[in-house]
Amino acid sequence: MSARKLFRIVRIFILSLILLGVALGSWLTSKRSTDWEQPLWIAIYPINADNSQSTQNYINQLDIEGFQSIEEFISEEAQEFNLSLKHPFTLKLAPQVKSLPPEPPQSGAVWEIMLWSLKLRYWAYQANTYQGPAPHIRMFVKYYDVKDRQPLAHSLGLPQGMLGIVNAFADNKMTPSNAVVITHEILHTLGATDKYDLSTGLPLFPAGYVETDRSPLFPQELAEIMAGKIPLSKEQATVPRGLHQVVIGQETAREIYWLKE
Repeated sequence: MSARKLFRIVRIFILSLILLGVALGSWLTSKRSTDWEQPLWIAIYPINADNSQSTQNYINQLDIEGFQSIEEFISEEAQEFNLSLKHPFTLKLAPQVKSLPPEPPQSGAVWEIMLWSLKLRYWAYQANTYQGPAPHIRMFVKYYDVKDRQPLAHSLGLPQGMLGIVNAFADNKMTPSNAVVITHEILHTLGATDKYDLSTGLPLFPAGYVETDRSPLFPQELAEIMAGKIPLSKEQATVPRGLHQVVIGQETAREIYWLKE
């Protein structure tokens, strides 16, 4: 065995041990967070992702009221599942973060993904601008100038570390749809899984549908939060305009321990 190959094996082994310890700690934190005995503190960290003045102007006028729809949505949905905790989320707006998170690797190499995961969590630790009780969940929202209208990269929410990276448009008109994406990624950090086909982006039946017994089945009127779109037909779906068009389905509720059955 060559020295280079041996070094690579040792490096992967060490990374695996580190990640195993981190994963165990994250799992214990997640289990405590989803017992729903107390509200989860969620800190929102805005980032000027394109370094434009218009994006900066948008961030400058942000306040926690702009994220209130997320708290209200979760509280309303919790009541539907008879959760004893009336207000499961408490959102706080942190001061702007000046650095960008590390980009995920282009290749699917296991050791590169493992290393990126560690780098991301270390970056999140260093980038913490929130002055207050340590949040249970950290959501870093990368804002982009809406004038470009370029498709945004996929957002992500990680149960490991309970943090998310959200790509959003810096425009007040996009605030409702941004709230849908932020909520989707928050639920990812709590263990909820996607309910859409990764190749087509279409909601999966039945988990990604709100009214599975609707007749006729199409068009649906609401989106399941982890499906992300409202099914209009077998081949078409539309993005909800805001959380008023979104529901937490039973499978998602089970995954975040709102349902015990």
